[in-house]
Order: sequence, then C-alpha cells, then structure tokens
Amino acid sequence: MKEIDRREAVENGDYIVYVDESGDHGLQSTDPNYPLFVLAFCIFEKSALANTVVPAMLRFKFAHFGHDQVVLHEHEIRKAKNAFRFLTDASLRAAFMKDMSTLIDIAPFTIVAIVIQKERLVKKYHRPENPYAIGLEYGLERVCAFLHENGQDGKLTHFVFECRGPKEDKELELEFRRVTGGANATCSKIPIEIIMADKKTITTGLQLADLVARPIGLHVLRPEQVNRAYDLIQPKLRRGPRGQLDGFGLEVFPL
Repeated sequence: MKEIDRREAVENGDYIVYVDESGDHGLQSTDPNYPLFVLAFCIFEKSALANTVVPAMLRFKFAHFGHDQVVLHEHEIRKAKNAFRFLTDASLRAAFMKDMSTLIDIAPFTIVAIVIQKERLVKKYHRPENPYAIGLEYGLERVCAFLHENGQDGKLTHFVFECRGPKEDKELELEFRRVTGGANATCSKIPIEIIMADKKTITTGLQLADLVARPIGLHVLRPEQVNRAYDLIQPKLRRGPRGQLDGFGLEVFPL
C-alpha cells in the first residue's frame, strides 16, 4: 500500500469498497453446518452508488418500513428478528424478498469473495494462518487488480469495514497494513485507506455486502442445493479476461 501523506494532494478514486464477512474466522471450533469463513469485497463505482444504488435502497426501505432508519442484516432477515419480525407473515415476506432481490439485481457493483474451508485448512497445514488474514490478503490482491484494470493507479480508494470491537478492529487494521504494505506490485500502485464504520451506521454499501456473503458460502458448501440468492449474486462476481470466475471473483481455499 502506498503511504498517504495528507500534505500531498491525492486524487480520490472512482470506486469505494465495502467489506463484510460470514462465519467465524476462529480455528478453535468449527460449526459443522457452516464450516466456512467468507470475506466479501463489494466494489462500487461512486457515481453509480450515488445516482442509482442509494436512491433504490431508500425507495425499498420507504416501501417496506415507511422510514430509512433500518439497517439490513442478513441474519435478522433470515430469522425474522427485531425490525424484521413482520417477515413471519408469508405474504409480507414474499413481497419483501421479491423487492430485495430486485434491489440487489439492479445495483451495479462487482464482488470479490474469498471462501476459507476451515476444516480443510486445519487438516492441510500444521500451523494454519488465521482465515481472516488469508481472506484479507487474497481479497486485496484481487480488488487491487480490478482497480488497476480500471485506471485507478495513483488514486485514493477507501475500504470500509464494519467495527467489531476495539481489539478486533486494531488487529484488522494491522493485518490490512501488513498486506497492503507487502510485496504485491499491483497493490503498491493504489493508495488505500481503511475506514471502520459503526455497526449502526446506515451505509448502503455495507448493507449490500452483508447480504451477499452468506449465499456465496452456502453455494460453495452445497453447490447442488437450490440457492436463488447466489443465482442473483453470481453475475456480479469479478471475471477474468476469458470469463473465468475461479481465482478472480471467487477464491476457495484450500481446495
């Protein structure tokens, strides 16, 4: 990562990246029903976010809540908890899910997702690295490649993460600095700043990132199972020059 000196003028980039996770990144225990850790990077062109995505999110919230102070959380939606208790009504849930699917479908953004298979990681490596560190390193490499391909060399790009706690946030920032300050030639061309957002911050980009991470993990875990959410998300995953998905928009480790 290129260090940023605020005394120097740095041109703001055309993109902003929102990052969210699914699953537990610890290796001490593993949920047998979801033995994965997913880190999803959602890349938005700022003009599209401001002119298309945010207005669409507002219309969606006004239609279903009457106000815009609800934060969309995949877990609470799935469990019909808190502000989403009304989703226990089948007809209301059907309308809500239809409109939310439309919201995601029309939102123009690109996804880079890293899926760590925790049980395989522990079996394959005597001293495995932390899944979060792996996901961050692999994800940043691929996002930086996307930014480079889209003319962002030398332009400042912000990465927005959700706060998890003082200790965890400090560890994340240190890991972020380690990865972006490393030997990756592409990342060294992109000035990057990390922003830690409060969990209650009503940020459209973070809310959409929260909605995509788990469906990607479920697709990797059970690829033959019907997964309408993944079918909606899959076209947004970054592709290689020949349309390749693996290693570009979706990295599963270890295989």
